[in-house]
Amino acid sequence: MLGFLKEPVVVTAKINVSLVALTIMGLISRLWGLCYPRAVVFDEVYYGQFVSLYMKRIFFVDDSGPPFGHMLLALGGYLGGFDGNFLWNRIGAEYSMNVPVWSLRLLPALAGALCVPLAYQILVELHFSHCAALGAALLILLENSLITQSRFMLLESILIFFILLAVLSYLKFYNLQKHSAFSGSWWFWLLLTGVACSCAIGVKYMGLFTYMLLLATAGLHFWHMIGDQSLSNVSLLCHFLARALALIIIPMGLYLSFFYVHLALLYRSGPHDQIMTSAFQASLEGGLARITQGQPLEVAYGSQITLRNVLGKPMQCWLHSHANTYPIRYENGRGSSHQQQVTCYPFKDVNNWWIVKDPGMQQLVVSNPPRPVRHGHIVQLVHGITTRYLNTHDVAAPLSPHSQEVSCYIDYNISMPAQNLWRVEIVNRESDTDVWKTILSEVRFVHVNTSAVLKASGLIGASLPEWGYRQLEVVGEKLSKGYHQSMLWNVEEHRYGKSQEQKEREVELHSPTQMDISKNLSFLAKFTELQWKILTLKNEDTEHKYSSSALDWITMDTNIAYWLHPTSGAQIHLLGNIATWASANAAALVYLCLSLWYLLRRRRKIYDIPEDAWQLWMSAGGVCAGGWAVNYLPFFLMEKTLFLYHYLPAVTFQILLIPVVLQHLCDHLCRSVLLKSMFSALVVAWFSWVYFVYCTFSPVSYGQPALAPAELRALRWKDTWNILIRKQ
Repeated sequence: MLGFLKEPVVVTAKINVSLVALTIMGLISRLWGLCYPRAVVFDEVYYGQFVSLYMKRIFFVDDSGPPFGHMLLALGGYLGGFDGNFLWNRIGAEYSMNVPVWSLRLLPALAGALCVPLAYQILVELHFSHCAALGAALLILLENSLITQSRFMLLESILIFFILLAVLSYLKFYNLQKHSAFSGSWWFWLLLTGVACSCAIGVKYMGLFTYMLLLATAGLHFWHMIGDQSLSNVSLLCHFLARALALIIIPMGLYLSFFYVHLALLYRSGPHDQIMTSAFQASLEGGLARITQGQPLEVAYGSQITLRNVLGKPMQCWLHSHANTYPIRYENGRGSSHQQQVTCYPFKDVNNWWIVKDPGMQQLVVSNPPRPVRHGHIVQLVHGITTRYLNTHDVAAPLSPHSQEVSCYIDYNISMPAQNLWRVEIVNRESDTDVWKTILSEVRFVHVNTSAVLKASGLIGASLPEWGYRQLEVVGEKLSKGYHQSMLWNVEEHRYGKSQEQKEREVELHSPTQMDISKNLSFLAKFTELQWKILTLKNEDTEHKYSSSALDWITMDTNIAYWLHPTSGAQIHLLGNIATWASANAAALVYLCLSLWYLLRRRRKIYDIPEDAWQLWMSAGGVCAGGWAVNYLPFFLMEKTLFLYHYLPAVTFQILLIPVVLQHLCDHLCRSVLLKSMFSALVVAWFSWVYFVYCTFSPVSYGQPALAPAELRALRWKDTWNILIRKQ
């Protein structure tokens, strides 16, 4: 029974020494001196704010993309014991002792380091030689721009890591397809492809480009499988379902999970939640939730309410009135009704309160039991402080003459009767008998007499002049067919009015609410709103000193100064290895020309290379050239401020194309031993040039050692590069 103990237990493992050595070199190149400089470097001033908000559990919205990348950076801060207390207000600010600089920069550096062995394995899985794979890895290792970008609290290195991991996983899965379909390793690499794609998209939406490339590749491969007569219909169905599960369903679920964790972590109110709806704000701890806690849910006749416009951008605002009237005549000579002004006011104020009145009754208090207002009911809105009725009539609005003026009615005993009846239309109702609910219901107010819709036109136009205190215009919009958000309102603050007397009611309007009701949103409702805000929220794109166009990237006519030492000449720049970038451009051009040549010749039934070499050439091009194209060309269609670092995912794929082209030239164009020897010598000389450029620009990639002004001037290889030289 115990006979197995008579012999020693032996474990045999195959270790790729080259892969291990490349990994170690990648770690050294990215982790060396990681805490230097101990100061805010370029976009660390941007991402650091989000890390601090994660540490303090304060909600934020970042329009640049999903939250997974931010959470990874925050994880570094959490592991380092960061408390979030640091003022991220300027580039170059020295970090205080409570900021764990090494920990915050660790994950991007590890991701950048692991890109080196990933490049090696991708070339191996594409069935290129060990020498070509080693060359690809060394080119990634010596790429100055990738080194710089991975050594700081930035997201591009993490994005590139997940992109390369997704490509490698799919290649491994595809290579197992013929002999090990549905095996454990087959499933592992297929599932890892979907997971890596989802993580790439979760870091930045640029990950979508590679995801679409892999989906297209998987679709093409499956199309070829359909033509394989050896596969049964059941087998094809199983293959399709496996790919749909791994490449579509799991990535979608994982993407949702990023937001679930994000929202679970950030449960406190903060400055960014003001762009969200009242319902979303009320679900956060503090802020609006502190004000609205305990409010009645159902709006009833006699309710005292504030009405917030749903659009909420460029600023939130509430329906507002004050005792001042519209001027008798505007600056352009047009006349007004001279009624009491109604505006949309971007601050909380007692003049934002309105009372919902039943037109058939005089009382301004809630009856017992309350009579709820439902979809389609007719109401009057009485301004709480001035007790005048919300009104509109056939008078042109001050800034929007095609729309009706909205006012609070003053009886001047002239031929302008009050028109103050409004129909409540609940846009997000589930049925036509829905009750108007606090925070949750999005409501249109349709004027009964003219069918005009109450609209905060000032949110999408100009503010009122001085006579309107620069507040936002409110109009009655005629002939409205859609549900533009500027026409939608929701009740934010709400109480049941109890005081019939005006003085008592004014005191009541200043007092907090008392009744208790829960208004928590579901995760899917919060996710949908947050996702929509991320996709539609646009910060003003201003020209940045270091912004560039996509055309500048190809020839590296631009750079970015990331950091400058306050006293010495030490500085850090995002600059690529110009030898590698020029070679990558040449490789892409050679690949394109050769591919077109081969295609033309094959059309004439002339086959210059064997079929297996042709398939290898096309598959490698699909990954490397295709990866470059999908990660680069979309930027020509984008209307946003662009920087050189946006090109890094594309140039990574382009770099992988260099050894592909070199091996192809060596194998199929250098037909004699002499030519092969000469070609190898040229490759060694070229690689020496790459290494020389890497060493030359290392001081501005790592920020040390500090260079003298003459040395810095010598690095300005292009007039368009902005190398910073201090005046002596």
